Amino acid sequence: MKAHLLSALMLTLLATAGVQAQDKTSGVDIANIDPSVRPQDDFFLNLNGKWLARTEIPADKSSWGSFEKLDDDTKPQLRAIIEAAAADQNKQQGTPSQQIGDFFASYMDEAKLEALRLAPLKADFDRVAALSDKKQIPALIAHFNRYGYTAPFGFVIHQDNKDSTKYVADLAQDGLSLPDRDYYLKKSDKKMADTLAKYEQHVARMLTLAGNANGAADAKAIVALETEIAKIQWTKVQLRDPVKAYNKVPLAQLSKLAPGYDWTTWLNDTGIGGKVDYVIVSQPSFITGFNKLLNKTPLNTWKVYFQWQVLHANAPYLAKDFALENFAFYGKVLAGRDEQEPRWKRGVNATDGALGEALGKLYVEQHFPAERKARMEQLVKNLLAAFHQSIDTLDWMSPETKQQAQAKLAKFTTKIGYPNKWRDYSKLVVAKDDLVGNVLRSHAFDYDKEVNKLGKPIDRDEWGMTPQTVNAYYNPELNEIVFPAVILQPPFFDAAADDAVNYGAIGAVIGHEISHGFDDQGAQYDGDGNLRDWWTKADHKNFDAKTKMLVKQYNGYSPVKGYFVNGELTLGENIADNSGAAIAYKAYLLSLGGKPAPVIDGLTGQQRFYMGFGQVWRAKIRDAQQIVYLKVDPHSPDQFRANGTVRNQPGFYEAFGVKPGDKLYLAPKDRVIMW
Repeated sequence: MKAHLLSALMLTLLATAGVQAQDKTSGVDIANIDPSVRPQDDFFLNLNGKWLARTEIPADKSSWGSFEKLDDDTKPQLRAIIEAAAADQNKQQGTPSQQIGDFFASYMDEAKLEALRLAPLKADFDRVAALSDKKQIPALIAHFNRYGYTAPFGFVIHQDNKDSTKYVADLAQDGLSLPDRDYYLKKSDKKMADTLAKYEQHVARMLTLAGNANGAADAKAIVALETEIAKIQWTKVQLRDPVKAYNKVPLAQLSKLAPGYDWTTWLNDTGIGGKVDYVIVSQPSFITGFNKLLNKTPLNTWKVYFQWQVLHANAPYLAKDFALENFAFYGKVLAGRDEQEPRWKRGVNATDGALGEALGKLYVEQHFPAERKARMEQLVKNLLAAFHQSIDTLDWMSPETKQQAQAKLAKFTTKIGYPNKWRDYSKLVVAKDDLVGNVLRSHAFDYDKEVNKLGKPIDRDEWGMTPQTVNAYYNPELNEIVFPAVILQPPFFDAAADDAVNYGAIGAVIGHEISHGFDDQGAQYDGDGNLRDWWTKADHKNFDAKTKMLVKQYNGYSPVKGYFVNGELTLGENIADNSGAAIAYKAYLLSLGGKPAPVIDGLTGQQRFYMGFGQVWRAKIRDAQQIVYLKVDPHSPDQFRANGTVRNQPGFYEAFGVKPGDKLYLAPKDRVIMW
């Protein structure tokens, strides 16, 4: 198998390229290079310096770069599809044309929203107002779970991490309206404290707009309650440990975690009861802490908290004053944006969120040529082959663990472009004059789909992203790598460019997702998607030593003065960035078949590879949004995804002659490549 894979890899470069190398462009945006900055000192700035200098982040964006531009370029394509659906004179109720067209129309009908005001929320406001006893809260939380409202805890349906043949309900902490617990608890951080104060003012204004005469006092109570919830939450770093988060609890024993809580009502109302005999509780201490908080907090405080969550969740879909106030805090204060996106773009986003695969099917038909999928399939094969070879050459891993790693790699599943089986939305009711109702019914529709998985076979055809999502992912439970259609275009893949740039760009993305199967989290799962330790003790020790080095490296990076990357939170993504680039580089060199790469635009193939990689991370971001990402995003900031990766790559040192004294130089003993 190994020989077959490697021989295929040697022969496929020009076949996937489609034209001879000498007819191709370099694929490098030479005009963006800043010659005043040496690539050996700051590769990101050298490669993208002129772009950074002349580019302003659009007023309606919190960041702007390769991912955001591609997403923004896709919006008009989706709008055209939506408007064509709306114009279909033969559409029938429950068909994609009717649903897509009418959902978007309901979003764009601002006059209707002004006339309705809060009328669409009356039933849920009344449900909250009717609370007369805390014993009724479990039923309310179940209702909130179904309709997508924030509640103190929720659940997800996924494969049992220790029996991947079964679906299970996994209870998880929730309850906050700010991005992370640090916003409530880091009182010494002036920016965090200022944001919390502005959040309280925002809640007060929203409640007042909704007719609450005690808006200021109730806002203070809500913030105090959310602060107490934050205190009992696990940190983002703690949440990364899949072993500690796997706590199998028989339904009958939930009462031991939260004595007196009406689990029977919650289980029955959520639809979980009767379908399983156990659940997974990701954060047991949180559930216990929440139950204590429930008992000691006055009922009226809970009522205003739940009232706020109904209002907050629906604010973007209400009359203009609610939507603007929502943007004033979440768009301006938290994300740093100056303006809202045009309404049509927000309408496209909302329609996409509710009917993603219905819209995606039409997108693929119009914008994803079959040859793109074929090229991507070949590239993935090449990267898997390079990873296969790399495992065998590792000097820090024992033969026993290598055998297990190869067994896992052999079981990888690849999904490219779009699902083999499209989702059926025909039972989702979409009304042209009921935006809030459309959103809530969409949440319930998605919820029912998930709960109905319990007790049924695993759906291995399901996708976790739509084809029009500018992203990719690895799912450890299915041991699969998934690449949506939209990402297979510039700057990630350029059919007119020499393959060096494509291996550095989309090749590194592929390598990144493969590497997630072997990062500090993914490596805890076997090839069947089960949480199982397949490592020797010595290999664990070697791996842990490398992860500690990587954590230390990234802890030293600061994108905003006074704020640093959290090397533990970003560890998995940093492993994938570094390993993905290393594997893509190996695949590129193998693809040359021993022949020298052509020099194009005065650049060697090795240089173009790394420049293709660095171009992908071209981006600018507002400080407010960057701080949010530092708290919640497992990815490092873009400039460090570029610089932090290349300084660990031996090939980068060769390509650009990096030497001691250069700012990106790391001594060989300090460079970290795991795979």
